[in-house]
Order: sequence, then C-alpha cells, then structure tokens
Amino acid sequence: MLDFPAKFSADPSVSQTMIPAKIYNSSLRPPPMIEELRELIRYKDLVGQLISKGIKTRYKRSFLGVAWTMLQPLLTMIVLTLVFSSIFKFSNSDYALYVLSGIIVWGFFAQSTTAATGDLLWSGGLISKIPVPKSVFAVSAVGTALINLLLALLVYVLISFVLGHSMSAAALLLPLPIALLALFGLGIGLTVSAGAVYFPDVLPTYEILLVVWMYLTPVIYPIDVLPEGIQNLLRINPLYHLIQPFRAILIEGRLPSAESLLIGGSFAVASVCVGWWLFTRRARDYAYRL
Repeated sequence: MLDFPAKFSADPSVSQTMIPAKIYNSSLRPPPMIEELRELIRYKDLVGQLISKGIKTRYKRSFLGVAWTMLQPLLTMIVLTLVFSSIFKFSNSDYALYVLSGIIVWGFFAQSTTAATGDLLWSGGLISKIPVPKSVFAVSAVGTALINLLLALLVYVLISFVLGHSMSAAALLLPLPIALLALFGLGIGLTVSAGAVYFPDVLPTYEILLVVWMYLTPVIYPIDVLPEGIQNLLRINPLYHLIQPFRAILIEGRLPSAESLLIGGSFAVASVCVGWWLFTRRARDYAYRL
C-alpha cells in the first residue's frame, strides 16, 4: 500500500516525524460554469480595462471620434427613409424613427456578438501566457457595445425632438429592454465563441448569417405589411421580441406589454444559460486551441 506523500518538519524535536503533505484533488474543483463565474467576478477590474481599451481603440486617431457611432445609424436612417417611407405608407418622420430604433438595436447585437468572438480569437497569445477567465472577452465586448448603444440612443433622442416627438415617462423603463438585449447578445456571443475556438470558419459563417438574420427581423420594414403566415414565422425570431419593447417606449411612448417582456426575457435567459454552459464546459482547453 502506498503511503501519503510526506515531508520532514523543520522543528528539530520532531525531525523524524513524518507529516502528510497537502494533496491536490482535482475532483474537488467546482463545475466549470461555477468556476468560470467565480473567476470572472475576481477579474472584474480586467473587464473594465478591456472595455476602456475597446472604446479608446475604436476612436483613437479618428477625426470625428465618437461621432462615428452617431453618424452611421443617422445616415442609414436618412437613406432608408428616402427610399422606403412611401413604399411602406409611413410619414417620413414616423418611418425615420421606426427604422432608426431598429438599426440601433441591431447594431448593438451585431457588434457585441462578433466582437465577443473576435476578441477571444485575437487574444490567443495572451490566454496561453496568463491564466485569465476566457469569458472576460465576451463580457467586455458586450460592455463596449453597451456604451456605443447609449451614444446611439442620444442620437435617437435628438432626432426625435427635431421631428417633433418627445420622450414620455416610459423611457425610465428603457434599462430593462437594454438588459434583456445585452443578455441575449452575450449568450449568442459565447455560443459562437465556443464553436470558433475549434472551427475557424465559424466566425465568417456567422457574419454571413447575420445579414440573413437582419432581413428576417423587422428592422427596416414593419411586420404588418407581410402576409399573416410569414408574420407568424417571423415572430419565432427572438430579436423581434427584443426590438418591440424598444419601439413601444421610444416611438409609442408607452410601457411594453407584459407578454413581449416575458417572451423577450425568456429568450434572453435561455440564450445566456445555454451560451454560458457551452462556453465554459471546454474553457479550460481554450489556451491549447488558440
């Protein structure tokens, strides 16, 4: 029978006494989901630094700086309003706010999910040298996108006042749909990241699918113009239910319906739970894959 590993005591009086050494038992490690969450909380300062770096890198040496975040949805809104407002039988001002709200929400989702995957892949050298929780890159990508979302919403408020639409008290509830959208984006970002570590083609394939996904989401068109059967199919789309609360608050000036919040919240929670499980179950091996 094998004895426990041992070491001699430094005390001369017990120099011949065998003292069992501490044994590392890997079976006592918590599940990967719990361990990754603990490490993420421990490295919360790193998340803040990565968000700060992401913002600075995005606008460094840019002539217009943060104005680019505001100009992109604004210019897209102008073009789409000129082209489609008459087709969809909207007034120019109503359609402008409709499409701008959709572009802002979609821009956040696309940016956060692609950056979550890209940042992880591009940080392979860092991960192999420093033992950091791999989820910091996805969380910081969503955090960076949230700041850009807030800047874009400032543009929306400004354009809304210019077009004669004022904000109502319902705007105080806006953090709730923002939180649901962030959770959903984090879950999708983690899921795509987990696949991209093993299959390099996942990220470019996902970027192509994003284009298809956008046209299957009522971002630039109202769902009411479509046949009833197609409307029912599009309502399966999680982003349909995550955009609706934004438009209820921003355009209609009312509180979102409990049904839309419940469905959108269910998609958001399911997304982040599944994404976290898929991402963390192999997170210990990512340093050897990147």
